[in-house]
Amino acid sequence: MKRSLHITADQSHTVLVEDLNITYHSRHGAVQESQHVFIEAGLKALQLDPNEQIQVFEMGLGTALNAWLTWQFAKAHTRKIHYTAVELFPLDASIYKELNYVDESKRQQFELLHSCSWNEVHALDHHFHFEKKQVDIRQLKTENTFHLIYYDAFAPSAQPELWTQALFEKLYSHLQANGILVTYCSKSDVRRAMLAAGFLVEKLPGPPRKREMLRAKKVISRNETDTVV
Repeated sequence: MKRSLHITADQSHTVLVEDLNITYHSRHGAVQESQHVFIEAGLKALQLDPNEQIQVFEMGLGTALNAWLTWQFAKAHTRKIHYTAVELFPLDASIYKELNYVDESKRQQFELLHSCSWNEVHALDHHFHFEKKQVDIRQLKTENTFHLIYYDAFAPSAQPELWTQALFEKLYSHLQANGILVTYCSKSDVRRAMLAAGFLVEKLPGPPRKREMLRAKKVISRNETDTVV
């Protein structure tokens, strides 16, 4: 799988998978998309006790942009976050060392997300604990439950096996009550798979140049007459 850097519309990098002509982020702005979908619609939407550690799970560590933005949020808001990510195909150092998300004063910190060891919990600072697993999400076994899932797989057209009802049922089982899952994708087939898995699903305005995105919530007790938009 040949990968190379690509500049998006907001001048931030994404990674292009050349053989498939797909990118890790929106070509209309990588940082804009991550901030909008995962931080604004996900992390900031959680309603938890301020003293409770937030448990975040990410499907698709990729460039570690989502992890980095979450770490910065933890520091800025003095919130403790435990971040777990899976990634089957980690980036080579030749790629991640060139990513332009940070200035040189923060580069060493950012690169820790890529260079730290797998399958261990790393206390990157007082607020942010980080672990990553090199595994196919379909084979992931964990007893952990999460408040928030960032679902950042490649689009259904490229990886349809990662957008099924069965997989969303698995994710639903690992969410805590009232936990949420956010994704940039808004395809009808994906929304139906989430609904069939038990989620309450809403459409939200998407990031720049994308009309909609999805946010799904695990609501344990709800009226069967509730409607889903």
